[in-house]
Amino acid sequence: VQLQASGGGLVQAGGSLRLSCAASARTFSASTMAWFRQAPGKEREIVAAITWGGTTYYADSVKGRFTISRDNAKNTQYLQMNSLKTEDTARYYCAAGRVLTFRDRSEYQHWGQGTQVTVSS
Repeated sequence: VQLQASGGGLVQAGGSLRLSCAASARTFSASTMAWFRQAPGKEREIVAAITWGGTTYYADSVKGRFTISRDNAKNTQYLQMNSLKTEDTARYYCAAGRVLTFRDRSEYQHWGQGTQVTVSS
């Protein structure tokens, strides 16, 4: 398994969760790392991405609430999610790749199995 996501769960609206994604060194090295999410009946969408050098991208819906980060020494990326809303409920996927467009999921070569985040009202 090249990407292993963890940290999902059930939380009340307004709460916080921290997702982690551990990668193999080969997958992580020099790659852009990202989080996508997919809710039932909806397409998979970008949440946030971070380049090897630390440049970040956020979907408008999560700006100011979510923070993406990475620890290159540990081959791990994180997604700190604060002020969670019911509409954040989805399965969250970790992705890695050499990408030109953060939002284009077809550019990511590696995907994790996902972790479920459920936000209750």
